[in-house]
Amino acid sequence: MHHSQRKKPLAYILSALGATIFLNLAPTYLPLAQAQSQGTPLPRMGDGADITTNDERRIGDSIARQLYRDPDYLDDPVVHSYVMGIWYPLKETSEQRGELSPELNERFAWEVLLGRDRSINAFALPGGFLGVHLGLVSAVATRDELASVLAHELSHVTQRHISRLIAQDKRSTPLMIGSMILGALAATKSPDAGMAMMMGGQALAVQNQLNFSRDMEREADRVGYSLMAPAGFAPAGFASMFERLQQANRINDNGSWPYLRSHPLTTERMADMQARTQMLGQAAAAKPPTMEHTMVSSRARVLTRPGPDALRQWAALPASSGFAQQSPAQQAGALYAAIFGLLQLRDLSAAEAMLPTLQALTQSDAAAQRQTLWLAAELALARNQPQLALQRLEQLPPAPAAPHHNPEDERATLLLRAQATSMLRRSGDVAATLQTWVSEHLHDAAAWQALARASRETGQPLRALRAEAEAFVAQYDYAAAVDRFKAGQQLAQRSGAQADHFEASIIDTRLREVQSLLREQTSQR
Repeated sequence: MHHSQRKKPLAYILSALGATIFLNLAPTYLPLAQAQSQGTPLPRMGDGADITTNDERRIGDSIARQLYRDPDYLDDPVVHSYVMGIWYPLKETSEQRGELSPELNERFAWEVLLGRDRSINAFALPGGFLGVHLGLVSAVATRDELASVLAHELSHVTQRHISRLIAQDKRSTPLMIGSMILGALAATKSPDAGMAMMMGGQALAVQNQLNFSRDMEREADRVGYSLMAPAGFAPAGFASMFERLQQANRINDNGSWPYLRSHPLTTERMADMQARTQMLGQAAAAKPPTMEHTMVSSRARVLTRPGPDALRQWAALPASSGFAQQSPAQQAGALYAAIFGLLQLRDLSAAEAMLPTLQALTQSDAAAQRQTLWLAAELALARNQPQLALQRLEQLPPAPAAPHHNPEDERATLLLRAQATSMLRRSGDVAATLQTWVSEHLHDAAAWQALARASRETGQPLRALRAEAEAFVAQYDYAAAVDRFKAGQQLAQRSGAQADHFEASIIDTRLREVQSLLREQTSQR
């Protein structure tokens, strides 16, 4: 069965849990302009105080563990960097405006997980996890439209919508959540069985609470909209995204727009966003697509595995008669899709031949140039030219200064450098940088894996085992992490006086901590 077909039950149920089953609590509103002028956080319908943040985080950890194990989970540093470059400013603005409380900020994960699914969808989960399908990244026309979706989902979390769901009916909700997790697992093997398991536990709860979802959707719209301009995005992205969804809603449902099912459009919601945009006038005006956006959108489209025929069609676009009439942004997107598609087809010579055209087109746009050089480095690595990959990474333009600096840009470069230096047997060149990175980004499994490889290649097997364990911890697979930590203990014992006693001590401490987490995780099943 096709990936997108297999994943529809999981995507739909996760979306339903994360965003659309809400409580019947009457909202109280302050006028938006008044609230903003007074510096007052926008009012909330309730704070979900009956469910602790620790409880909500534990539920989210359990679900995230399954998502990390799903075959369609994807950690693509380039797309992830772009999404996080939107997510970070929205989250920081939410903190500054008081929508995101210090407690939630400290206790929740704030992790964004990408899925290969080509359907247009995003969903919030308990504990501050956000799922984004590549289909959404490839479908939105501008950075601002993607920001509107992320702002909406962020607001579901900061307004404690999910905890209100759990608090509303304590008898049925644990069954619903348990059914969802079991159903998600079953759906990876049998979609029909997965749907039956999920719906059996959720039908009653969904029916009882769907009547209350519109208030929550309006609140997420309202709070999310208020984040856009302060975070550096055009609020018109909300209105144009609604128009895009409405247009798709007119088309017969073919399963590619689950976001419409989990976030039903209403005339009132659309009119509210359009009215707010008109009130702000030029300050809310839409911005044209950037080169960077069209390039990342093209990458997301290719990563959904469209098939060789589609890849060949995209590879032929730059040579088509209409290419010259396209805008520079459209040309950049088409060239990127062609080169990246040829890379997937392993037609590396053709991809390399097309690269100079993209480099010339993007040389005056720093963000687009960064995308081009990352792609050029990937191409060099695929051609077994690691030294050329490093040279191309050295040409990256300086990172933007704060507040627009995105640390995920450093991650994409670091992981590519780690791959190149490993091919050159020079992992020591990047090991220290990786160690610094993971100390500040504990949940970066890919960076931990790169550190494990670098440590092994530089003759530090104990550090390599610890890094392997930490990679499993980052994805909430505590059983596998315990196994790796124990392997580290055994190696330290065999090595005797030759062992790295500092690493051995860290492994002993971390083993006890993760064993405790494993016991807690096991008790919740």
